[in-house]
Amino acid sequence: MASEIKKISINDKNYPLLLKKIKDAPRVIFYRGKILPKENCLAVVGTRLCSAYGKNAAFEIVSALSQAGLTIVSGLAPGIDTASHKATIEQKGRTIAVLGTGLDEESIYPRDNIKLAEKIIEAGGCLLSEYPPGTRGNKFTFPQRNRIISGLALGTLVIEAKQKSGALITADYAKKQKRPVFALPGPIHSPNSRGCHYLIKKGAKLIENAQDILKELNLNLKIPEENDQTKGKSREEYLILEKLKTGPLDIDEIIKKTGLPASVVAANLSALEVEGRIRNLEGNTFALAR
Repeated sequence: MASEIKKISINDKNYPLLLKKIKDAPRVIFYRGKILPKENCLAVVGTRLCSAYGKNAAFEIVSALSQAGLTIVSGLAPGIDTASHKATIEQKGRTIAVLGTGLDEESIYPRDNIKLAEKIIEAGGCLLSEYPPGTRGNKFTFPQRNRIISGLALGTLVIEAKQKSGALITADYAKKQKRPVFALPGPIHSPNSRGCHYLIKKGAKLIENAQDILKELNLNLKIPEENDQTKGKSREEYLILEKLKTGPLDIDEIIKKTGLPASVVAANLSALEVEGRIRNLEGNTFALAR
């Protein structure tokens, strides 16, 4: 990574104002990329082992929030964090990754997301940590950094979380910081839904889309209207897009539900993905790119 690691103290005029307001704000923070003293941020966190439903929801909601002008804060972890950072970059928005390690290339964790970390900086965002270069992560540093994720933001959104998870630690910090907590409901039998449902029972705001969050935060921001991406150019495209309206499907389910030959489905999925009208959520599971 070409960008240098810089340091800023809590007394500096460029120290993030929202973070400065929390009780245990770090006296010094290290960063790579661009840091801003004042911006409208939303923290988005969730499980590392997310489902297709959770990943698709993250892409859909975060894309809309980014288009509206919010800066997305997350933790660079696999799963929901990664989807949130990627969705923001796709929309040419700004995202901040708060790490539980030093910001030198040897310390950044997870190692699989070093390329993503580079893209965050290249897109005008930043990597941020309270830990000096050379600090390796441990079971204390990651939960500790979660107060910074919520502290930078006007509110925290949890998308899929188990009953005991780092995402709930972040939500708890947000509550203590008197910042709103939002939670996305999910299937009642999924372990990934239990954390969100627990938060909702405890007073978190149930949200279904980006507009719910903007309304609750009382921000005068609007999500740009988009063209209908679900109109097929052919009968085959129409059938596939219609089936994907109900949610993500793997390729075998698409073949079964449309009754189309496997080769036809594969060819159309490839074309629709190139056009940016659908998204491959990995494992040959596809969703509409709303």
